[in-house]
Amino acid sequence: MTTNTARPDVLRYTAFSSDPEGGNPAGVVLDASALDDADMLAIAAELGYSESAFLTAPPEGLGGREGRAYTIRFFSPKAEVSFCGHATVATALALAERTGPGELVFATQAGTVPVEVVEEGGVLRATLTSVEPRIEEIADDDLAEALGALGWPAADLDPAFAPRIAFAGARHLVLAAATRARLADLAYDFARLEALMHRLALTTVQLVWRESATVFHVRDPFPVGGVVEDPATGAAAAAFGAYARELGLVPEDAVLTLHQGEDLGRPGELTVTLRTGDPRVRVSGAGARIG
Repeated sequence: MTTNTARPDVLRYTAFSSDPEGGNPAGVVLDASALDDADMLAIAAELGYSESAFLTAPPEGLGGREGRAYTIRFFSPKAEVSFCGHATVATALALAERTGPGELVFATQAGTVPVEVVEEGGVLRATLTSVEPRIEEIADDDLAEALGALGWPAADLDPAFAPRIAFAGARHLVLAAATRARLADLAYDFARLEALMHRLALTTVQLVWRESATVFHVRDPFPVGGVVEDPATGAAAAAFGAYARELGLVPEDAVLTLHQGEDLGRPGELTVTLRTGDPRVRVSGAGARIG
């Protein structure tokens, strides 16, 4: 921002919890037209949340109704991120509070992401639809390095969940813990994991533990974003849904519940919906304004 440019309003919302003390907080700037990249990064760093979202006018041909289509960019305290689920949900809820529930369309670096906001019992919920996902294998040496950085022996992994890199707008390494205790005990080598993630172009590491057929607990180390852990991660939830379906761990048509943030004292809940015949993944959650 130049010295002659007024600082834009920076809203604060949490996503994937109706309690401001739960879920994942995000900064939201509904009009970032006067900001350059350095301004957006500075605002994100000042807030210190895992990501903040910045809206500008939509690109030509995006579609969507006038006033309900935007370009959205995401910045962590350290860098721009191609896609962020929780900041998308937070932004959609902020817009819905001003213009009402309904359909929104966002142009992201990863592709077009539609979002629908509905009101249920006086609570707004947003559902984003991911870009088309893909799943990749991870090299044995890279897996060994990830486990070494986490301090996880290979024997602590759930053998039913093959390690994979999953993408649904951003890349995440999916690793499954054999026990809830293993998932809860997270004390990793920040610099070592960050270096591996930069080399593999990963956004987070999606750590999961299966409670039941459709209920999972997850955690997401995020050193490349400058934070130790992301409290609730919509992009990783979408990637995990695609991963679980492709590996046959869940039906092609399924609704999954992901609990995240409990170990950080910020509990949140993400709903992941898979539909037969549609490779995209839907991620839903509530939210709340902070302050």
